[in-house]
Amino acid sequence: MEILGNLIQTGDWKGEKHVPVIHLPEEVEADKSFEVKVSIGDAIAHPNTLEHHIAWFKVFFHAEGSKFPVEVGNFDFSAHGEDDIFTDPVAVVNIKTDKPGVIYAVSYCNIHGLWGNSAQVKF
Repeated sequence: MEILGNLIQTGDWKGEKHVPVIHLPEEVEADKSFEVKVSIGDAIAHPNTLEHHIAWFKVFFHAEGSKFPVEVGNFDFSAHGEDDIFTDPVAVVNIKTDKPGVIYAVSYCNIHGLWGNSAQVKF
């Protein structure tokens, strides 16, 4: 059986337009809300057409010492040119935690599949 994690591609977002870019503070305060922004195409624009687009992001937080990550955001981008309406692949979620850990973001391109990235949450 193939594991889903084996199908998630990675790379440097500065050179690969499919990798989700995770923006968060360098350090956060315990139990204080902070912003996590995920985007695509910060360095190289990704197409946003009906034929080629980013369809969704999922964002997870895996707290240090926890067994499993928790999904903190699920974002669908549904407009890809219908009636000249476009949804940019950018998502923002505010979270608060009392533990350091890792933010994971997974994106889905309708042509090139799953792409992932991660960032440390530090106190």
